[in-house]
Amino acid sequence: MTLHADLPGERLDAFLARTVPELTRSAAQKLIESGNVLRNGRPGRKNDKLNPGDEISLTIPEPKEVDIVPREIPLDIVYEDEDVVVINKPKGLVVHPAAGHTDDTLVNGLLYALGDGLSGINGELRPGIVHRIDKDTSGLLAVAKNDLAHTVLASQLKDHTMARTYDAIVCGTMREDSGTVDAPIGRHPTDRKKMCVTERNSKPAVTHWEVVKRYRGYTHIRCHLETGRTHQIRVHMAYIGHPILGDMVYGHKKPELGQSSQCLHAGALCFRHPRDGRPVMVFAELPPYFKDVIEKLEKMGT
Repeated sequence: MTLHADLPGERLDAFLARTVPELTRSAAQKLIESGNVLRNGRPGRKNDKLNPGDEISLTIPEPKEVDIVPREIPLDIVYEDEDVVVINKPKGLVVHPAAGHTDDTLVNGLLYALGDGLSGINGELRPGIVHRIDKDTSGLLAVAKNDLAHTVLASQLKDHTMARTYDAIVCGTMREDSGTVDAPIGRHPTDRKKMCVTERNSKPAVTHWEVVKRYRGYTHIRCHLETGRTHQIRVHMAYIGHPILGDMVYGHKKPELGQSSQCLHAGALCFRHPRDGRPVMVFAELPPYFKDVIEKLEKMGT
């Protein structure tokens, strides 16, 4: 793949992340470090400052054979065609293999159900996975069946045209009927497993929210993501003083209303079909754990 720089002074890794939809900045840096990116015929460096017209040659290696054991895991498939499958992920299911979860993830289940029918752009650990949701967040997740679908869906994520809507129960009574949290998110300076609102080494993050219903001490809200940072809704809600019910990482440190993990559900996913551009809108009703919380809140009154 040959590209030409168009902005003066832009870093090489930032240029690749901006112009190649399937690449994140960290993925671009790995390609640069492995010698797969040439600038004007010479190996590039991630912090090279480009000049307009610089020729950038990019080689994306063929995906490695996936060293993941397929496993029969029940999958709630709510939409499927020859290019895309949308899964309604239950709370507690890890999306892709990681330390402590090597054979019981969504990817293991997808490999069992679809075999070779998954994209390979993201390499050996995340076949087909275009975006992810946390282990203890339930709801909709789009999976690409081929590289075309992966590239187009990744582009929609990057330019914010893939619409994702979440339901959440937050602690406290929100006074306004709606609002926006526009605060950059980056890695926590002392706890590397957490994210936080920070100006240092951060990325822009925007969450729009609206009240669905107020209860005594809690509020049911609906969040619309403009960006998709790690733990974004959880971090933003805690930042404005309304942590998500059950989120013992960013919120209260004890279980409430029987919840010891975040009460957060990805209930709607809208995107343009990668092959013909038609709108695809997928919805997943609130899961039993979420309905149980609402029933308890109804009994408590407003």
